[in-house]
Amino acid sequence: MVGVITAIIFIPLLGALAVFVWPQRNCRVIALIFNAISAACAVGLWRKFDATATGLQFVERHAWMPAINAEYLVGVDGLSLLLVLLTSLIIPFAFLARPVPDGGRGFYATMLVMQFALYGTFTAQNFVLWFLFYEMSLIPAFLLIKIWGGENRDRAATKFFLYTFLGSVAMLLSFLGIYFVNGTFDFAALADLGKYGLLSGKVAWLAFAGIFIGLAVKVPLFPFHTWLPDAYQTAPTGVSMVLTGVLSKMGVYGFVRLLLPLFPNEIKIIGPWLLALAVCSIVFAPLAAWAQRDLKRMVAYLSINHLGYCMLALFALAASPAAAANIDTHAALSGVFMQIFNHGITAAALFYFVGLLEQRRGARGIGDFGGLMQQTPLLCGWMSVAMFSSLGLPGLNGVIGEFLIFKGAFAITAWFTAIAVLGLLVTAIVFVRVMQSLFSGPLAESCGAFPDLLQGEKFVVVPVILLMFAIGIAPQFMFNIFNTTVVHMARLFG
Repeated sequence: MVGVITAIIFIPLLGALAVFVWPQRNCRVIALIFNAISAACAVGLWRKFDATATGLQFVERHAWMPAINAEYLVGVDGLSLLLVLLTSLIIPFAFLARPVPDGGRGFYATMLVMQFALYGTFTAQNFVLWFLFYEMSLIPAFLLIKIWGGENRDRAATKFFLYTFLGSVAMLLSFLGIYFVNGTFDFAALADLGKYGLLSGKVAWLAFAGIFIGLAVKVPLFPFHTWLPDAYQTAPTGVSMVLTGVLSKMGVYGFVRLLLPLFPNEIKIIGPWLLALAVCSIVFAPLAAWAQRDLKRMVAYLSINHLGYCMLALFALAASPAAAANIDTHAALSGVFMQIFNHGITAAALFYFVGLLEQRRGARGIGDFGGLMQQTPLLCGWMSVAMFSSLGLPGLNGVIGEFLIFKGAFAITAWFTAIAVLGLLVTAIVFVRVMQSLFSGPLAESCGAFPDLLQGEKFVVVPVILLMFAIGIAPQFMFNIFNTTVVHMARLFG
């Protein structure tokens, strides 16, 4: 009998097949129908999820490749469920962005294959199965950029593929070394062994480096981020939304699930260097965003900044577990989980609004607009909410994760966290400059015929913005998903 998690994973794959069978003009409708089915299953999973239970739930275990001790093993805890829900939200949101003019059938089918891979990545509990899904997401992302991307798409797609593929090869070699020594690919078993050291000597450091590089490229973490601005800039709006909203979370998820539990001793030794990389991501990325004239590149760099907050908290916890009281450990981990979800919806919303501006103007440079508040007050108002959410304005979802991350990180590593606060200041300057350039001043001649938010666009924007307010005002329903998982992981870090 097929379990609910297996159903969630494979429904998008069935949808991809259905898109090829149905007429071309209905492909987006078919894709949205299968998205709705998988989202309904994910919500049902959420409703049946026991928030007080420790460990994995809805576990499905089947023999797969006994010769190498690889099983079909899937299950969810609070973190996995959170990411399954995020995927179920972002993919249809991306489908409702600007339609693809040509080749829509292939586009939506490829997006559904990527959704299938994302679901599998966030629920697999055996490395072989996890790596299969992890790598499977690379192929549709590459094709979506290369086939349906904009200017310089060949270069951006090739750069994206090379960075992520080489990182994945390094990670695979590291796990093969771990398997030859320990004889298992199971995440839980490896986490137990990691307390005492999976490997020893130089081999341990080589394995650590391979997994670290593979995950750092995916986040991406400074200085492994240089593929991201090109890929996000040239990708279609919907693809950029998925890349920043969900695909980047695979790297953060890998750090939480793999690197930190398996190599606690190595992280303690080089903790200050890892914290320095996280701080560089937080501070340098908004400085780079400040220098951009292209709105998509600006949002891309700010995405690096916000994920840097997650890495700051994780490295602080892993590098100095004895320095934090339990309450600070819980606060930092809860902040990471909230930031993962909140950044997903906020960054995707910002790319959606940039896509609307590009659709109306045919360009997306900051200098291509001006005085939009006079012509499109609704669009400017809702876009401002998304910007304030990204900035961390109280009352919106962005403040919850950032506040908890800084609260926990300050108790552990005050100096690194104090420097990271500069990233908030630069981010505020970037958004103020953008709002002033786009919304204020005299109306640009090229923007005189802009329509305000259309009815269909309102149906897309309003629910997402209301979700930002709901999380910012009453976030407890989100904490209930992962509170027990946070407590369990805090014990691992301790």
